[in-house]
Amino acid sequence: MEDIHYFPAKKAPEKPYFSMLIPSWNNLPYLELCLNSIRKHATVPFELIVHLNEGKDGSRAWVEAQADIAFSFSAQNVGVCHAMNAMRTLARADYLLYLNDDMVVLPGWDSLLKKEIEQAGTKNFFFSSTMIEPRAQSSCSIEADFGRSMETFQSEKILAEFREIPFHDWQGATWPPNVVHRDLWDAVGGYSVEFSPGMYSDPDFSMKLWQEGVRLFKGLGESRVYHFGSISVKRVKQNKGYFQFIRKWGMTSSTLSRYYLRRGEVFDGPLAEAKVPILVHLKNAYYRLSLLFRAGQ
Repeated sequence: MEDIHYFPAKKAPEKPYFSMLIPSWNNLPYLELCLNSIRKHATVPFELIVHLNEGKDGSRAWVEAQADIAFSFSAQNVGVCHAMNAMRTLARADYLLYLNDDMVVLPGWDSLLKKEIEQAGTKNFFFSSTMIEPRAQSSCSIEADFGRSMETFQSEKILAEFREIPFHDWQGATWPPNVVHRDLWDAVGGYSVEFSPGMYSDPDFSMKLWQEGVRLFKGLGESRVYHFGSISVKRVKQNKGYFQFIRKWGMTSSTLSRYYLRRGEVFDGPLAEAKVPILVHLKNAYYRLSLLFRAGQ
């Protein structure tokens, strides 16, 4: 973290409700599109916070020229986990809202999150918006193709049609866009840097929240963003997060998703304690022993 530098916004809002945290890695055209969509469609007071990994594509100069953006910067790509924790240092709002830089927010997205937060009556929650993707990457996403790149993005079409696509509230908030109270973030220590550059850091964060006692993991079906589809992830050398998760938690991330978070199921209230089948326990025990055997060789 000593190689990360911090730059407060030149023109910061007085009382932001959301601190919007957006990590970026040499992805200026998508970052511009993302930030401009927030400026256009957000109705809840917010501050913009970006982490720039490398910034070799002109993104640092562009961000520096934007008076309303606070940012952290690392000359090397430190990955998502360090980036998220760096941006938390700059955040002033009570609610930390994490987005990817290849997302376009849609009208009503932020006000629906705020309404859900006010109705929750607790800080112990984890809420997600719902992604619309050209090819849905999970049962928590809406599959609808409004363009697979900036060049093919159908901005007018999606604004005219996105509300008409039926979708439900769902269990198992994990991926961005997501929002958490700053006190809860601090209680679990933010994002775990052992998962750098970031693969499986999202389920790890959810598991840390679960261990902290959170049972309200809700995805909002009507709060929507468009996601082009992991533009940066396709370029990065990925960590072996699948095995790191098993070593840390003694189970696969799919065990967490299916039996703890019930991810993708229709939302029916706060989650109960997990009921994991004995066969799944045995499989997880096998995976743990296999990793211990490999480590001992």
